[in-house]
Amino acid sequence: MDANKNNDKEQIEIPDVLPVLPARDIVVFPYMILPLFVGRDVSVKAIDHSLNTNRMILLLSQRDMTIESPTPNDLYSTGTVCMIMRMLKLPDGRVKVLVQGLSKAKILKIAQQEPFFMAEIEKIPEEKPVEMTIENEALVRNVKEQMDKAVSLGKTILPDVIVVIENIDDPGRLADLIASNLGLKTDQAQEILELQDPIERLKKVGEVLAREVQLLTIQQKIQTEARGEIDKTQREYFLREQLKAIQRELGDIDERAEEIREFKKKIEEAKMPEKVMKEAEKQLRRIEKMHPDSAEAGTIRTYLEWLTELPWSKGTKDQLDIKLAEKVLNDDHYDLEKVKERILEYLSVRKLKEKMKGPILCFIGPPGVGKTSLGRSIARSLSREFVRMSLGGVRDEAEIRGHRRTYVGALPGRIIQGIKQAGTNNPVIMLDEIDKIGKDFRGDPSSALLEVLDPEQNNSFMDHYLAVPFDLSNVMFITTGNLSDTIPSPLRDRMEILYLSGYTEEEKLEIARKYLIPKQLDEHGITTKILNISESAVRQIISHYTREAGVRNLEREIANLCRKVAREVAEGKNEKFKITSNNAHKYLGVPKYLPEEEMKKNEIGVATGLAWTEAGGDVIYVEATVMKGKGNLTLTGQLGDVMKESAQAALSYVKSQARELNISEDAFFNADLHIHVPAGAIPKDGPSAGITMASAIASVFTGMPVRKDVAMTGEVTLRGRVLPIGGLKEKVLAAKRMRIKTVIIPHRNKKDLEDLPKYVKEGMHFVFAETMDNVLKESLLNNRKRKEDFEKRNNGHKGKEAHSGIKKGKSETSSNRRIKPSKRSKKKV
Repeated sequence: MDANKNNDKEQIEIPDVLPVLPARDIVVFPYMILPLFVGRDVSVKAIDHSLNTNRMILLLSQRDMTIESPTPNDLYSTGTVCMIMRMLKLPDGRVKVLVQGLSKAKILKIAQQEPFFMAEIEKIPEEKPVEMTIENEALVRNVKEQMDKAVSLGKTILPDVIVVIENIDDPGRLADLIASNLGLKTDQAQEILELQDPIERLKKVGEVLAREVQLLTIQQKIQTEARGEIDKTQREYFLREQLKAIQRELGDIDERAEEIREFKKKIEEAKMPEKVMKEAEKQLRRIEKMHPDSAEAGTIRTYLEWLTELPWSKGTKDQLDIKLAEKVLNDDHYDLEKVKERILEYLSVRKLKEKMKGPILCFIGPPGVGKTSLGRSIARSLSREFVRMSLGGVRDEAEIRGHRRTYVGALPGRIIQGIKQAGTNNPVIMLDEIDKIGKDFRGDPSSALLEVLDPEQNNSFMDHYLAVPFDLSNVMFITTGNLSDTIPSPLRDRMEILYLSGYTEEEKLEIARKYLIPKQLDEHGITTKILNISESAVRQIISHYTREAGVRNLEREIANLCRKVAREVAEGKNEKFKITSNNAHKYLGVPKYLPEEEMKKNEIGVATGLAWTEAGGDVIYVEATVMKGKGNLTLTGQLGDVMKESAQAALSYVKSQARELNISEDAFFNADLHIHVPAGAIPKDGPSAGITMASAIASVFTGMPVRKDVAMTGEVTLRGRVLPIGGLKEKVLAAKRMRIKTVIIPHRNKKDLEDLPKYVKEGMHFVFAETMDNVLKESLLNNRKRKEDFEKRNNGHKGKEAHSGIKKGKSETSSNRRIKPSKRSKKKV
């Protein structure tokens, strides 16, 4: 800037004719000093001429910088007269000159075009400094502040230029200096150069500067957001590199080479099958050639870790002491003889033949009967690792087979994960809730399980993630479920199903005495010296506080007792607590369930049936009554379709046997029949109430009462044949609880009595019925003398009323009995 001041003082005389130097991409302002590289012959000759004369030259900007040989029309008419201060010839033939802007000038005429441009010019005098009004001073200050803001936002300006800008107050000089340092496009800079009024020029610069500040602000925001995303990655990268550098300085071994050696060692130690080893070595060669921080290297590294950590050849040795295994099973579980026998049979065969396929067992039974804990006991008796996984609600096939490695976050399926978790290739894997597997657009997990649970195929199970076969034939699979009906038939065909029925009251008593009470006393820090739960109290809890097939709620109620006693002990009561049936309600509250009331007398039209529920067996009463009508049949009590059809079949049978039963044929057409099965709030379905309904219908039309001490179950056909039923054990137990000694069952169920425990059959009389004749002979009081005795005891007039039924439309039934249905589960009869 000192040169600028000297130029002002010397008032250099500018000639009227000057050589012209076309500039491609720059506009030179007065007082601006900058280097130029000149390569075109025309421009070099113009510089030589200027240096040989007065060292002055006119710089004009090209309208289009791509034109190699511009004509006068390709140049702007207004430019800047410059002084060539220095010149340097470069080895490549170009010339480097340092020029300083002196004054603006305008071309009047092109005087010469060859060998370079010469032009007659008119000097554009610089206007004298304007008076600094408040507005002008505010404009100058605003432009300076915008310049400072642009610099703070990252605009690159030399520090010396910033100092000069701060010290200039002349609007024209300030505008030229800022414009020359903003890096504007040629057309924008030319527009500012051609403005004569300093204030207008400064305003234009202010507008350009404001837009530049706005662009810089947005640019900084974008950079800040982008920097936030990559800062963490960069920081981790720099830290890793620094760590590597430190390790090298300390003489530590190379991390990458050590990782490769470690993988090689793991592959050798894993003792993989040949095919798997080839795949592992192939992936290891790939990772050696990759950058360690690449995404694919991380994927391969994870894959190799899975391959090397799986127990390809590592297995536990089976404990083949049959007596010891039997003791373990008996210690952990009461009863369940069939299941225990099956496990001991497997151990016996395994002892005789070392290499054999593992059995695939399926435990089907209601909740709480010990299916899962039984699997754990089996693993303990075999000295194997135990892995449990729940399949309830699983809908994705990849949960079983795994994801392919092309997906982000891919993992093997749950089977391979369980094998890795166990650490051996022959664990006991329990697949819980197999009857609750879902299915949707992502695949069918039950189909994927077909390979897993097939002993003929699972020796080469292919997981999508591993993409190499894994031998599952040594694994002992145990599945559990509540119902076998919902398991797909192809899957059910591959499993050996063992049914676990509900526990009887006697069995629950033994389980509570041997397992539940000692367990809960230990968990609550109580000893038998403090708390004694009597047998009568346990029976009270079983019958009045729980209604289930298993023992979960029984354990909860025992735990409730222990908590109540533990609190009293903690409060300082040092006495022995004895719980009996008389004081159990003080700790557990009022009974939650009341047993079904026994029939107090033999009644016409009321037959006692037996039903199976999820909580065990139960007794149901089928009530029938006739009234004047047109032969319509009404069914109530939330009966299912199958049960309704059984009622229709039973009625048709009784109609067909009207003559043998001494029933008038007109009775069916002149009366309506209503059959009701309490309790009405509980859904009921199933075919085995057929003989019960037939007995009630026959009773109401013949007027013969049904024996109150007889319970029955069985399906009836139109020909009167009695068909077999299921759930015999639960149904017999329900009759025994109601103190019913005689039970009528289908003749073809006779073989099932062998499976019943002795204490269940003790004191019971079973009648095996092949036809309805056998049922009616045993259930109806068809002896005339017994019938007269019955009518005398029950006021014979009511008996006749019930028999005729048509006159008053009533019969004596037990429909007024009070039943609490809200706590009972659905009955299957």
